[in-house]
Amino acid sequence: MSNCAIVGINWGDEGKGRMVDLLTQNYDIVVRYQGGGNAGHTIINQYGKFALHLLPSGIFTNGVVNILGNGVALDCENLWKEMQEVINQNVALTPENLKISDRASLLLPWHRDLDSLEELRLKDKKFGSTKQGIAPFYSDKYQKKTVMAGELLYPNQLKAHLADLLEWKNQILVNVYGAKPYTLEMLMEWVDTYAEKIKPYICDTGLFLKNAQKEGKSILFEAQLGALRDLDYGIYPYTTSSNTIAAFAPVGSGIPCAKIDDVVGVVKAYSTCVGEGPFTCEWFGEEAEALRQAGGEYGAKTGRPRRVGPIDLVATRYGVETQAATCIALTKMDVLSYMDKIPVCSHYLLNGEQIDTFPFPTALNDTKPVVGYLDGWKCDISHIRKWEDLPIQAQQYVEYVEKAIGCHIGYVSVGPERDSIILRK
Repeated sequence: MSNCAIVGINWGDEGKGRMVDLLTQNYDIVVRYQGGGNAGHTIINQYGKFALHLLPSGIFTNGVVNILGNGVALDCENLWKEMQEVINQNVALTPENLKISDRASLLLPWHRDLDSLEELRLKDKKFGSTKQGIAPFYSDKYQKKTVMAGELLYPNQLKAHLADLLEWKNQILVNVYGAKPYTLEMLMEWVDTYAEKIKPYICDTGLFLKNAQKEGKSILFEAQLGALRDLDYGIYPYTTSSNTIAAFAPVGSGIPCAKIDDVVGVVKAYSTCVGEGPFTCEWFGEEAEALRQAGGEYGAKTGRPRRVGPIDLVATRYGVETQAATCIALTKMDVLSYMDKIPVCSHYLLNGEQIDTFPFPTALNDTKPVVGYLDGWKCDISHIRKWEDLPIQAQQYVEYVEKAIGCHIGYVSVGPERDSIILRK
């Protein structure tokens, strides 16, 4: 038995979904342990192309049990729609291969409203929220003012609990934001339309995982976003509202006693960022647009253009350390094939001094990138499946990054498809 976490090393959007889809065949269980529908994992396999936002990326592998853990922001409305899209493409979803923790809290309709209202209030000081209700949801969870999925199994108590929350939440909606209040009838209609549909999938996943561990089953923990978006260790306040790091995986999954044996950190061969906040290596203008177009860098959830730049070795090294990565998957190497010279942000300048450590978030506003260049390979590498068949310049790029971040690169992705991967010993 071995347990593995697949996590993002940078700002998110690194290609974690394609790695989970690839590696799931080696595991019995896949668990999403944090986050909600505010980011997407794009997957291309024999069933088609998918942008998963809530469903674990292991749902395409037969015999694998997929779990939404207690740390997830359970958006019943979007989850049900996503489930229907997947089922319509001939992917089986049943209570046997998809289980939802009874301790996961429900993201309620007013959470999305509050997200949009707060971004509107902030105006030019906004955080760049996807407006999926994530920050209001986690705020309510830590105030102990959410409904757990297991309460759907106790309808009388659920209605009374919602009535209590409604009275409190309407005070905020009406008096703080000047918005329209909710009624209990509106909430119960939402429960009947969406929450009831996922009820057959709700169970004690903590008990299931404990029994699976006793039986020697292996678990793959799937993270959302990346280390630089972690609530505690990321670029605060331009973070998500949960812990994206591997150390949180056992807690958010429902099996806090689990030991993680391997951490596969996913790094894109260049840098991308969705949302606001410092982004030291950012490119602008034609140079940025060329990279954005080559990589198809538009948000899986929002469709908005991603900010782009060269690989940031300072930020990546910090992400490797924060995630305690044991192996790296370097994705989208093929995108760089159009470049004569491959840029790398090797250091930062802060107050005239060159630094190699990732600074405190406030100091990032004053950092400048130190950029160097490696030779490009100027040929299509998307068909290559063996390390020795890569152009020497591409091999040198991988080896340079590996040495700079201090972690072995075991996977080199040269395309979005499941088999577009080079395994490197």
